[in-house]
Amino acid sequence: MLVAAAVCPCPPLLVPAVAAGAAPELDAARAACLDALGVLAAARPDLLVVLGPAEQSGRGAHPQGTRGSFRGFGVDLDVRLGPGEGPASGRELPPSLAVAAWLLERTGWSDAPIEGLGVGEPLAAERCIEVGREIAARAARVALLVMGDASACRTLKAPGYLDERAAPFDAEVARALGTADVAALKALDTELAYELKASGRAPWQVLAGAAEGTDLAGALLYEDAPYGVGYVAATWS
Repeated sequence: MLVAAAVCPCPPLLVPAVAAGAAPELDAARAACLDALGVLAAARPDLLVVLGPAEQSGRGAHPQGTRGSFRGFGVDLDVRLGPGEGPASGRELPPSLAVAAWLLERTGWSDAPIEGLGVGEPLAAERCIEVGREIAARAARVALLVMGDASACRTLKAPGYLDERAAPFDAEVARALGTADVAALKALDTELAYELKASGRAPWQVLAGAAEGTDLAGALLYEDAPYGVGYVAATWS
């Protein structure tokens, strides 16, 4: 059963070494993410599952201790998904889960076993919801760390250029995540999310499936669009 969730944005720029001189610009987002992880620890879960968007090579399960790297962003920095050595060989964490691993390292997470799951952007809403249900049934007390960004079309300089639909979409996402509105997350428009380059859509819908039948309350910790990309941090507990 899902007992707690933390929702965080996943830009590699959250990692100060990657952001370099621009690191202070995301101080508030970084602090909100670390606060959200504190809610997960307080829930005393039996299992923590970390979800994040992933390209083809990063999709699927990533066991505890799996390595990740920010070398692709010009920084010689490695992370692991929780304590332990992990698999001797195999795939690295996708960037979204590498950011999650960095956040977990900052908090010294040792409260429960960790697993990672890379979720493909095209995954249908119905399947996302099914995956969430399956995750929630895996232990008596399950917590989720859900990584993902809202639209990338909030300004002219945004990665997806300016789209007038982006701000209303992001506002509804922030409202739904901040109030633990499971029905609203299930109803997110998959095609619109894709057009607005919202990488968090599928992970958020996995969260919605996992939260079915719970009475968790939401809290919005952060919502902004630096660099024209919507970032949201929230907790469900």
